[in-house]
Amino acid sequence: MALSNVIMAAINFMAMLLSIPVIAAGIWLSTDTDNSCLKLLQWPVIALGIVLLVVALAGFVGAFWRIPWLLLFYLVAMLVLILLLASLVIFIYAVTNTGGAHLAPSRAFLEYRLEDFSGWLRQRVEGSHKWDRIKACLSSTSTCAELNQTYREAQDFFNARLSPLQSGCCKPPTQCGYTFVNPTYWISPISITSDMDCVLWSNDQTQLCYSCSSCKAGLLANLRKEWRRANLILVVTLVGLVCVYLMGCHAFRHAKTDELFQRYKQGYT
Repeated sequence: MALSNVIMAAINFMAMLLSIPVIAAGIWLSTDTDNSCLKLLQWPVIALGIVLLVVALAGFVGAFWRIPWLLLFYLVAMLVLILLLASLVIFIYAVTNTGGAHLAPSRAFLEYRLEDFSGWLRQRVEGSHKWDRIKACLSSTSTCAELNQTYREAQDFFNARLSPLQSGCCKPPTQCGYTFVNPTYWISPISITSDMDCVLWSNDQTQLCYSCSSCKAGLLANLRKEWRRANLILVVTLVGLVCVYLMGCHAFRHAKTDELFQRYKQGYT
């Protein structure tokens, strides 16, 4: 086998390896509670990673067995996939660029507001039909029940570093003025504020604050954090794929040059 084909095969093998972090990122997202209840990003990422793997494998086979049309397919398809991956990276950054936390008075945990998040993300949780399905999924998990096993005293709970999902769904908002009994059971104040979340809170362990806007915001805050972590993996993979693709183009051009030279040499002799 010509040296250029060996190099091309090695480059395509590197592209195969780079598809693994993309697939892993999608699988990791699918195992998280919020992403499993709100299926948005994990399957596109997994699908993109699998297609990357298949295309890179085609390029490896084309280089190893010297099949020019398969190498050409690899170069065209990989360019399209790199553009798709770049578009996905930009999209994730755009929809997760907004959305922050708010300090609660005399509390270590943070609280979240739905209006702080991007309109695209809010649309994924707004509407009773969409949220009823998500709420049923969240309430079936042990996210809130685990708090009762961990925190017995009010001050311990107030000093806890709760996840956004726990902060938004498992307790009433601090501003409502509820009195702590345990993390998921609170005594209602004499006068409840006009905030709808204060009215929606229920000590029913299947209801809690799952219908609250704060729960939707907590879900999006969790999702935002995990998407940004996954996006970092995608950015690194994108840079690696661009480098591998440029090396592949150079190796392919060099292989074609060698082939033409050999033909010319044979014709001359």
